[in-house]
Amino acid sequence: MLGKLLISFFMIGASLDAAEIIQLFNGKDLQGWTFDIIDPAVKPDTVWSVSDGVLICKGRPPGVIRTEKEYSNYELTVEWRWPAASKPGNSGVLIHASKPREMFAWPKSIEVQLAHENAGDFWMIGEKLTVTNTQPQGRRWWKKGDHNENPPGEWNLARIRCEGDKVTVWINGQLMNEGTGLSATEGGICLQSEGAEIHYRKIELSRID
Repeated sequence: MLGKLLISFFMIGASLDAAEIIQLFNGKDLQGWTFDIIDPAVKPDTVWSVSDGVLICKGRPPGVIRTEKEYSNYELTVEWRWPAASKPGNSGVLIHASKPREMFAWPKSIEVQLAHENAGDFWMIGEKLTVTNTQPQGRRWWKKGDHNENPPGEWNLARIRCEGDKVTVWINGQLMNEGTGLSATEGGICLQSEGAEIHYRKIELSRID
């Protein structure tokens, strides 16, 4: 009987650990992140700042913020918007990031695209994956459906599930892309500064047991 109770307790504990949510952005500052900006003369806080719980990226010069820790087997939730007062542009979430500046300012990684009307595309930055029933265009794997992003000024939700050598992406609840055979299955998580102002208010991760 005692053995069964111990097993049950262990299973409950394991389940709670698996469901733990890690807040990568604390809503106050960029604790837990590092900076890599292509122009070393530019101060990071002129590109990345926090105001009223919102992480603001000015978009210039090019660069990334990167988690200090590396992750594998997780589900990442990112809420972002393009400011209503400016033209929406380009950015992305880089997963399984490793070698810095593999390509220009971007580390070796797999990019989950957030560019306006293209959210959900994959871009290869020194890594590889395969999307079934389609062919890449250079480094790009197109998303599966038409864009369903909200207008500038409204928030969007990206859900990125990385499990083993597979990545699945939903944009605003709609399945947009799925890649398998990833050449990397762990690494840092990055957000790009890529030419246009972009805002974030939630960046959280839950581990997959």
